[in-house]
Amino acid sequence: MRTVLDKLISWTGLALAVVLLVAGGLLTWANVFIDDQVEQQLTMQDITMPEGAALDSLAAEDREALEEYAGTPLDSGPKAKAFADHYILAHMNASSDGRSYEAVSGEYLAMSEEEKASEAGQAMAGLRESLFMGSTLRGLLLYGYAFATIGTIAGYAAIAAFVGAAVLLVLAALGLVHARRSSAQRAPEPAAV
Repeated sequence: MRTVLDKLISWTGLALAVVLLVAGGLLTWANVFIDDQVEQQLTMQDITMPEGAALDSLAAEDREALEEYAGTPLDSGPKAKAFADHYILAHMNASSDGRSYEAVSGEYLAMSEEEKASEAGQAMAGLRESLFMGSTLRGLLLYGYAFATIGTIAGYAAIAAFVGAAVLLVLAALGLVHARRSSAQRAPEPAAV
């Protein structure tokens, strides 16, 4: 009975190892595909991370978040997040006194036609448009960051799946060896004639 149980557990372990190997392969493919797509799409935007005077005008926190990427192409999720949160958002907040697109748009829409046609109304319309474009670009960059993070998680999950498969393969092999030894030890000896 012990031999049968050893074999059953060992073959189940082998089956689980195969499942983990397949999962690890798919997760590796997802990691590589996502990383390639994020890099390709961000590189196509031809954005260079700010450096020099462009950084000097920012608050210390924003400047520190961007300094490690200064002058490099925006081609990865972490760079996209830094650019969105510490460059675009900083400029949006500076131009709008911290107001969101929704707040500025609401103010503009509440103006009469006469107020909209005034110099102040035109300035508000320009600010509204700038905030809309900034919010849109921020959102797209943060989507890139989110997908890059998913790709990174898939990479770590692939490593865990491969390690789990290796452990199960070793344990299954040890179980089959044990079952074979147990079977050999319990085999009855032929009767002497």
